[in-house]
Amino acid sequence: MLKKLFRYLLPLALIVISILVVVALVIRSAANRPERVDDAQQAVLVDTVTARAQSLNFVVESQGPVRPRTETTLVAEVSGRIVSVSPHFIAGGFFRAGETLLEIDPSDYAAAVKRAEAALASRRAQLADEQARADQAIKDWRNLGKTGEPPDLVARKPQLADATANVLAAEADLDKARRDLQRTRISVPYDGLVREKIADIGQYAAPGAQLGVTFAVDAAEIRLPVSAADLAYLDLPGTAESDPARLPAVTLRADVGGVTRHWDARIIRTEGVIDEVSRVLYAVAQVVDPYGLLGESTQPELRVGTFVRAAIEGRHADNVVVLPRHVLRTDGTVLVASAENELEVRDVDVARAGADEVYIRAGVEDGEHVVTTTLDAPIPGTRLVISSEDGVAQGDRQDAAAQ
Repeated sequence: MLKKLFRYLLPLALIVISILVVVALVIRSAANRPERVDDAQQAVLVDTVTARAQSLNFVVESQGPVRPRTETTLVAEVSGRIVSVSPHFIAGGFFRAGETLLEIDPSDYAAAVKRAEAALASRRAQLADEQARADQAIKDWRNLGKTGEPPDLVARKPQLADATANVLAAEADLDKARRDLQRTRISVPYDGLVREKIADIGQYAAPGAQLGVTFAVDAAEIRLPVSAADLAYLDLPGTAESDPARLPAVTLRADVGGVTRHWDARIIRTEGVIDEVSRVLYAVAQVVDPYGLLGESTQPELRVGTFVRAAIEGRHADNVVVLPRHVLRTDGTVLVASAENELEVRDVDVARAGADEVYIRAGVEDGEHVVTTTLDAPIPGTRLVISSEDGVAQGDRQDAAAQ
C-alpha cells in the first residue's frame, strides 16, 4: 500500500520542484535587469569643421596643351638646288627674325635680274625716242601754221602710249625677277625655334616643296575649355577687350621631371563660339617668352606640347563660407551643431558647388560647427558629442561610456 502511494506522489513532487526552480530563476533575472535608458537622451559622436567667412575669388579649373602662337611651314617658292643651310636650322634650333635658314642656288635668278634691268633700260630709251619724235612732230605742225591741238597720229600719242606700256611691263618684270632672287633665301619674320627639319643641303627643291616647320617663341597659348556652368564665375574678355588689367589671371602647373612647376599666364581672348559637340567655350591663355630666350620672362621654361592644368581666377565673392563638398546634402541642407551641442538641419544659400568644396552665402554663420560625419536619418535636437583634433574630450568619453 505504501509502495503504491509513493509511486503516485513522486511525479507530483517532481513537478512541484520544477515549478519552484523556474520561479526562482525568473525572480533572479528580474532582479539583475539593467535600468532602461531613454533613447532620446543618447548622444551621437560626430566630427565637425568650424565655419569661417571669407572674401575670395572663385577659381575655375581647366586644362590643355601648350601651343605656339605662330607656327609656319616653310615652303619653297622657287625651284633650285639648296646650296646653303644655317647651323641653326636643326630641330630645336633657335634663330632670329629675318635670319636666312636655307638658300636655293641664286645664280639663275641673279642673271634674270640683270636681263630685266637691261630690258627696262632699253624700253626707257625707246620711250625717250618716241617722246622726242612726238615733240618734233608737234613743232612741225605749228610751223605749218596750223592752229589748235594736232591729231593724235600727228602727235604720235599711240606710239608714246605703247612705249610707256613697254616701260611699265619691263619694270614689272624687274620687280618679279628681284622677288624671285629674294625668295632663294628662306627666312621668317620672327624669333623662333625649328620644330622639324625636312630639307637639307644639296637637295633639289621644287616650288611648293616643304622645307621645315618653325614656330615663334615670343608667346605660347593654351586653349582652355570652360563649361557653361563655370562661365557664371568668370569675367572673360569680350571680343573688343583691350585693357590688360582686366584680363583674368591664370596659374598653370605641370609635372616636369617629377617636379610640379608653375607658370603665370593671362586669358587674352575667347574663341567667340560654343563648340557644337562638347558645348564648351574655349578661353585662350597666353604665356610671354615661354622659353626665356628673349629676356622678357624669368619663369621656368615652358615647352610647346606640355599638357598643363590651369586655375583661372574668377569673380570676387564676399563673406562666403567654404566647406567640404560632402557636407552639403542632396536636399540643399547642412547639419550644424548648436551652442548646446544639439543637431540642427539648416537650409543654405549655395554660391557655388564644386567637386571638392561648396561655397555658402547664407545659412551658416562664422564660427559655427558644421557636422562632417554622415548621418543617415538626422533628427533635429539630437544631442551631439563633438570630437576634437585630439580626439573626444575626457568628460565626453565618460558621459558616452555611462550611456
